[in-house]
Amino acid sequence: MSTPGQTTIIIGGASGIGWATAQLLAGRGNTVIIADLDGTAAGTRATELGANTAGHQVDVTDEQAMRTLFDTVAADHGPIDTVVDCAGISHPGTIADLSLADWKATVDVCLTGAFLTVKHAAHTMRDGGSIVLVASLNGRQPGVGMGAYCSAKAGVLMLTEVAAMELAPRGIRVNAVNPGFVHTPLTHGATLVPGLVEEYIENTPLGRAGTPADVARTIAFLTSGDTGWMTGAAIDLNGGAHTMRYPNIVERVADMTATSTDTA
Repeated sequence: MSTPGQTTIIIGGASGIGWATAQLLAGRGNTVIIADLDGTAAGTRATELGANTAGHQVDVTDEQAMRTLFDTVAADHGPIDTVVDCAGISHPGTIADLSLADWKATVDVCLTGAFLTVKHAAHTMRDGGSIVLVASLNGRQPGVGMGAYCSAKAGVLMLTEVAAMELAPRGIRVNAVNPGFVHTPLTHGATLVPGLVEEYIENTPLGRAGTPADVARTIAFLTSGDTGWMTGAAIDLNGGAHTMRYPNIVERVADMTATSTDTA
């Protein structure tokens, strides 16, 4: 269980895994700060949580915006105890065909955003705090058409280990969680491709997709005193999908396109 009374920033907290985590930690007595690219949604979510919350707009790729976020929260609420980075995007495409703009956008949000999160958390966090980065099954399992996302999330896993080493003298723990397929706004596009989600589930030994609440509970565990001797770790939370194979997204999309053309 997370420790009551903590001040927690959740980046990407207005939807999906971030919102589920915000609800869980707020319910356990944390002061929860929701930061999101969609500032209106962040404010609305903070209102839904009620007292001891706030919403902020932030672009995780903008260093000045990230610095301002952390400085503002520290000024308003005191030293920060816990930081969770859930921000992420994905632009599928084979390496030969992926545009440089799509590559950069994915790496900027998923990896550079995680770097800026850790960097500015380090300047404003209380000693003994906890940082959790949401990586991915794709940080360790490759997928056709997922070159940018896989590379960025693999980078997050190594960033987690280096940050854990560097912040350990202050007792700040840095860990990651590797979700498999979870129904969130980020993965909604996959549900539009015939057979793709079914293939994910066929390659998940526990036989189901994950939920944001599944991941939120693990994040809460990583921020708690129960993991006081854990740092530099990455928890595979994917129903066992890392033991099998990743679907071929490019092939599935090509089949869908061909079917659409045939029936037009």
